[in-house]
Amino acid sequence: MAYDFDKIARTYDRLNCVMTLGLDRFWRKCAVKGLHGNVLDVACGTGDMMVSLAERGCTVMGVDLSEEMLAIARHKLTHSSVSRQAAASSQGHTPSPLRGTPPNLGGEPDGMTASACSPSKLEGVAAQRADGGVCQQGNVCLQKADAEHLPFDDNTFDAVTCAFGVRNFVHLEQGLSEMLRVLKPGGCMAILELATPDSAIIKPFYNLYTKHIIPWLGSRIAGNREAYTYLPESIVRFPKGKDFTCMIERLGGRAAEHKFTFGVCRLYCIKKC
Repeated sequence: MAYDFDKIARTYDRLNCVMTLGLDRFWRKCAVKGLHGNVLDVACGTGDMMVSLAERGCTVMGVDLSEEMLAIARHKLTHSSVSRQAAASSQGHTPSPLRGTPPNLGGEPDGMTASACSPSKLEGVAAQRADGGVCQQGNVCLQKADAEHLPFDDNTFDAVTCAFGVRNFVHLEQGLSEMLRVLKPGGCMAILELATPDSAIIKPFYNLYTKHIIPWLGSRIAGNREAYTYLPESIVRFPKGKDFTCMIERLGGRAAEHKFTFGVCRLYCIKKC
């Protein structure tokens, strides 16, 4: 079952920071190290991973199914250093549209002005107009799209990322197959995901926190206990460690797992064979 993230989009960043004690930022920074070129960020949410990638000099396409999440990502990008750099570089230059993008998108959404767009490097990306269109901010583009049916050609991106998103795929193998399909041979996929810890000493504290404190925080901060009851349940159901890496290998990738914070967060670095 996929959760409707439109319901919690407005408090998503605040709760992430509170629940992880700010560690989610550190985990993302670890995930983007070494990535370069054209990057697809799947289930991009409110855009934190995209901003980190863009600040590293990557050209980023972010996709998500939630309109509310994308709206926040657009706002965040508009007020980020990515936007300021794009505005400075566009002075006296006519911005070039993303290759494959219709020349007239019917106007720009709030916070996504054409004057702030620099020439796109995402050559070969079939940036098709979906609900909400394709929005470009500097070296970052946003598009509403389903991770299980990505609207891009095979072997398009140098890297693919997904932070805390694959756990919510309705059909996990289908979504992972799509991410590998659009990744270039030899390219890197970085997947960050939450997991239950392995340590028998840590587990009781983890269970207390996830089953009682997190739903309480969700109720107090977001006014939505249901969403933050779903969160720990989805973590328990999700395959971790060898179960996940073996799935990746069946689909045509080579995976290495890295654990953070007693294993409650896992980074899977995947190479496309």
